[in-house]
Amino acid sequence: MATPDQKSPNVLLQNLCCRILGRSEADVAQQFQYAVRVIGSNFAPTVERDEFLVAEKIKKELIRQRRETDAALFSELHRKLHSQGILKNKWSILYLLLSLSEDPRKQPSKVSSYAALFAQALPRDAHSTPYYYARPQSLPLSYQDRSAPSAPSSGSMGSSGISSVSLCGLSGPVPTPQPLLPGQSHQAPGVGDCLRQQLGSRLAWTLTANQPSSQTTTSRGIPNTVSRNMTRSRREGDTGGTMEVTEAALVRDILYVFQGIDGKNIKMSNTENCYKVEGKANLSKSLRDTAVRLAELGWLHNKIRKYTDQRSLDRSFGLVGQSFCAALHQELKEYYRLLSVLHSQLQLEDDQGVNLGLESSLTLRRLLVWTYDPKIRLKTLAALVDHCQGRKGGELASAVHAYTKTGDPYMRSLVQHILSLVSHPILSFLYRWIYDGELEDTYHEFFVASDPTVKTDRLWHDKYTLRKSMIPSFITMDQSRKVLLIGKSINFLHQVCHDQTPTAKMIAVTRSAESPQDAADLFTDLENAFQGKIDAAYFETSKYLLDVLNKKYSLLDHMQAMRRYLLLGQGDFIRHLMDLLKPELVRPATTLYQHNLTGILETAVRATNAQFDSPEILRRLDVRLLEVSPGDTGWDVFSLDYHVDGPIATVFTRECMSHYLRVFNFLWRAKRMEYILTDIRKGHMCNAKLLRSVPEFSGVLHQCHILASEMVHFIHQMQYYITFEVLECSWDELWNKVQRAQDLDHIIAAHEVFLDTIISRCLLDSSSRALLNQLRAVFDQVIELQNAQDAIYRTALEELQRRLQFEEKKKQHEIEVRCTHCI
Repeated sequence: MATPDQKSPNVLLQNLCCRILGRSEADVAQQFQYAVRVIGSNFAPTVERDEFLVAEKIKKELIRQRRETDAALFSELHRKLHSQGILKNKWSILYLLLSLSEDPRKQPSKVSSYAALFAQALPRDAHSTPYYYARPQSLPLSYQDRSAPSAPSSGSMGSSGISSVSLCGLSGPVPTPQPLLPGQSHQAPGVGDCLRQQLGSRLAWTLTANQPSSQTTTSRGIPNTVSRNMTRSRREGDTGGTMEVTEAALVRDILYVFQGIDGKNIKMSNTENCYKVEGKANLSKSLRDTAVRLAELGWLHNKIRKYTDQRSLDRSFGLVGQSFCAALHQELKEYYRLLSVLHSQLQLEDDQGVNLGLESSLTLRRLLVWTYDPKIRLKTLAALVDHCQGRKGGELASAVHAYTKTGDPYMRSLVQHILSLVSHPILSFLYRWIYDGELEDTYHEFFVASDPTVKTDRLWHDKYTLRKSMIPSFITMDQSRKVLLIGKSINFLHQVCHDQTPTAKMIAVTRSAESPQDAADLFTDLENAFQGKIDAAYFETSKYLLDVLNKKYSLLDHMQAMRRYLLLGQGDFIRHLMDLLKPELVRPATTLYQHNLTGILETAVRATNAQFDSPEILRRLDVRLLEVSPGDTGWDVFSLDYHVDGPIATVFTRECMSHYLRVFNFLWRAKRMEYILTDIRKGHMCNAKLLRSVPEFSGVLHQCHILASEMVHFIHQMQYYITFEVLECSWDELWNKVQRAQDLDHIIAAHEVFLDTIISRCLLDSSSRALLNQLRAVFDQVIELQNAQDAIYRTALEELQRRLQFEEKKKQHEIEVRCTHCI
């Protein structure tokens, strides 16, 4: 086991020097002191701390050395390293390997490598921004700090940087490029051997020598002056079109085309809507085809730029649309960074006279490799632009979200980053709606719509609705319905219930509308975190609203009052009311006065158990006279009424009260039939003994008795059906649903189902009109039986009276005759 001294930095550094130089501790004392000074110094690299930029430099250095296989292998190894969280300071390790691999004894040429050119030509911030390593911490339209440490994540969601010049494709490394100049072949040594050799020679030379090399010629042995002259002579051509167009001229034209600017030899064809090489240009087919392939980036750039320029000035496009344009601008900005790098290298080549044949110079084939990833990104953005044409708001967010359903992680991360920016206004609308009940949707982008013309009494039913076309595809219909109910409940409490309780006291959840985790919760955990927020706000708000309606406005008590009075559930009250109203209701309807009937109603209330109801309920109970038709009696126009207002009118709407009125009239008429048949039975019992002396009426009275008994049986069966099969069963279902209701909509829906059920089962719907007519005919027959029996009884009693008078006169006459004979 090693002692603490053997693990100290000094001992380890000395062992490293001995291992690299292959000498004893005494022989490396000078080198060890120098290494201690270097490590303890405050030297810092002048390059940006960008892991991917260093990786790009290493790959381009390998390509410059004609080691394309090693470059592809390094790219794959770096990808695997990045996907694992073992190392934290990957940039430092890669930068150390890059620095040690460069031999400082070799005097660098004017243009040593592509990476060196980038470092010399660009400021500190002109570099690649490959990936967000973690989820975006906020939704503002800005990239995170490049100097922040990065955490590897295989499922990163952010901009992968359109300026990332990489050999990696969407699902792996691109095919290894062939040697850049024809006729050349190079057997690249292994990456490990090369790095070990260069690292050892680098450190050994640094510690032992400080004499720079005197070599000043450029690579391949071409002097600078010759190279500069050759480059200029190749790039300066005759404008007459007879001289062959060089590849250098095409490279310069391509860089302009990348920005949407026509070059000398490559121009935009308006008829074919594409970039084409001038027909008079003398080019080989391979160069012409390569130039056309590269020019596609310019066409894609123009397509995206045209869309953003048009939509950015259109205010009616809304906040979601402007966020989409801002996301496109952000991606174009990354694309422009790549172009600035390429222009800087080209300008440096011109200034220093670098030959096109050098390993570090720009060629069309190198541009194909370096623009592979940017082209894929531009194609994705152009497809998004086409798919989003004519869309705005939530519909636009749905269109962007549709492109996240792909198996390509590179494309998915790009679209998810754009979607997080596009959805930021929708999230702002949503959180403000569910936590404050406020809806500021100037451009009609949110999926909740408000109608300012609707009055307060119809707020719950008509003021707020769902715009189904604006519901984003990443929000389900159930979630959108809950979002609508949350904000609607808050507004209902404030405007209708006049409850100004702060929302924070209603909803026992922390408000997180500005939380950096909102976008991540929405797109990575829709079923848990985001769903949890919606459910918590929904349950808390709905529960508070139902508590206010039940405790402050006695919603359930009013519902039971409807059952007792309008559905004739209070039997003693209804029977006593009929007894009191009979003298009034038998009169013609035109002779009735509402104040007289109201007084009778109050008398019936005081004389029955109805007096023990709440004064608030009894105050709402009233008499209503229906429209009078010719020949109507009081029974035809009388009805009870129940006044509703305020929040309870949301449940008991005008339509509901009209249903209650129809059901009351039906039940009142059926109850009257029962009342009439009861009077008929009383008449039978009272007159049976009196009319025994009139045997001629016995047959007629017997038939009346049988008919009345059949009618009583029919009415009793109908009353049983209405009372138990219809009212009680339906009421029990309604009450159970109301007890389990989670929001006001559930209560309203259950109440409407209850009314529809009793309307249908009481034969009051349109499909039962024929049966209802037959039933009314039976009711009319009951009334006619009562009238006929009353007429029979009157006639029989009159006949009985006459017979009694006749018998009395007969007796008197006989007495008088007897008296006369006696005299």
